[in-house]
Amino acid sequence: MPNPLLGAVYRPGVRESTRLSRRAVLGLTAAALPTSAVLPLTAAAPARAASPATAIGGERLARGGLQVDGAAAVPTKLLTARAWLVADGTTGEVLASFNAHQRLAPASTLKMLFADTVLKKFDRTEKYTVKDSDISDVPAGSSLVGVKAGITYTVEQLWQGVFLRSGNDAVHVLAHMNGGIAKTVAEMQARAQDLQALDTHVVSPDGFDHPGQLSSAYDLTLFARHGLADPDFRGYCGTRIANFPAGGKKTFQIQNTDRLLTGAWGLKTYDGLIGVKNGYTSHAGNTFTGAATRDGRTLLVTVMHPATGSNAVYEQTAALLDWGFTHGRTARPVGALVKPLSEGGAAASPAPAGGQAPAGAPAKGPSAARLVEGAAGTAALLAAAGGFLLRRRRRAVEAREAPGDHRPPAPRAAEPDPQEPPAPTDPSGGGRHRR
Repeated sequence: MPNPLLGAVYRPGVRESTRLSRRAVLGLTAAALPTSAVLPLTAAAPARAASPATAIGGERLARGGLQVDGAAAVPTKLLTARAWLVADGTTGEVLASFNAHQRLAPASTLKMLFADTVLKKFDRTEKYTVKDSDISDVPAGSSLVGVKAGITYTVEQLWQGVFLRSGNDAVHVLAHMNGGIAKTVAEMQARAQDLQALDTHVVSPDGFDHPGQLSSAYDLTLFARHGLADPDFRGYCGTRIANFPAGGKKTFQIQNTDRLLTGAWGLKTYDGLIGVKNGYTSHAGNTFTGAATRDGRTLLVTVMHPATGSNAVYEQTAALLDWGFTHGRTARPVGALVKPLSEGGAAASPAPAGGQAPAGAPAKGPSAARLVEGAAGTAALLAAAGGFLLRRRRRAVEAREAPGDHRPPAPRAAEPDPQEPPAPTDPSGGGRHRR
């Protein structure tokens, strides 16, 4: 009998390698509950809901809308994104933003949080032989680097698969090395809390579209800034090409899908770009966090959900970087990227329902009402996911039974960017594939 929780987390068509244990079920459920690690978060938040009112980063950022002060106007005519943010990577000052805390589907930019959580747990030279069970739970339609069971990889090669090709197969192998999907999700949520990324709710480690998987432009920028402080993270996200094992002594070349880094698909490389991570799903559209350094100054830009065009997320990121380097020096900060709690950052409190939290207000623990709300939210999350699956299965049945040539509606689950260049393959079958 299919596991109902697995069905609520992954799309139909993903085979279940082993029955989830009671502990794993409790772990996945706990990851969706509001604990002291996720105070202002409700798992049942809709996929494109507004962020909860918080004072994280300053009152101006909690307002939403365009926030900029004391500088030449940002290129708003070029910007179609639902949310974006420009920050100084050194000082953490937010120079301009638009809907900084709006919760949106993050796509593969969530892999920055995955890396920030797991990266230091394994030495890059450590070797691991992949088992079938390590990749059997990769969601159908995922972007893949081409990991195969039976092949031995170094940890460094797996991280290259994560950063360069956004490979969900590499993510799942590393997550299983880390103790499993449920454990990794719980650790990512705890890391988000430590970073004070309170708009983020983690459902899976790969960024794939799942009900309730959310983040914000502010949170993604926090992940990037903290990650770039680690030399390995910085090195992986800035790597353009690498050789990936194909079995035996064979390898094939993989290229980074960050088009501002490689200049692919008609875009010029951005002068001074050092990373960080792009993403795409059919639900989220394109998301991107980029960092660039010029004249000793580093800027971070996050762009989420531009209106149209696969290059739009890169073009709008480049425009905001240009603005930051030319006009950002005269901008008065409208907020700040806060420090992690573990590094001495001051905890920011949730704002009252009718407005913003006062500056410096002490953080409070979850109330009984909040815990009840969280439990209801978890139930709603699973119910919504179940309804999502039932609708997809009904459409599939209708498609099979309809006479003649029938094309069912495009699914809203994640799919690779159709304009993203495929990974080169070798005759042994390495490279991108669908599971």
